[in-house]
Amino acid sequence: MIFYDFIYKIDNFCGYNNPWNIRKEAQTSDKYGFFADKRPIEELVKNSIINLDKPPGPTSHEVAFWIKKMFNLNKVGHGGTLEP
Repeated sequence: MIFYDFIYKIDNFCGYNNPWNIRKEAQTSDKYGFFADKRPIEELVKNSIINLDKPPGPTSHEVAFWIKKMFNLNKVGHGGTLEP
């Protein structure tokens, strides 16, 4: 299996020096999704979590609405509280 360069970069950054053990070669097709390092920005935004430090003033409902409009999304929600 040929790993992408970004896998080795992550390993080096984290100090992982052990060899990879491949149990079975993957049989994948480019027509079903995207490789992690080749995803278009639309897919990243569609399936993402936005970490936000909400300032005092706007409500969490307002901020979620703004995010929805900024990225032209159908659904937006928040986990936990956005209140200070």
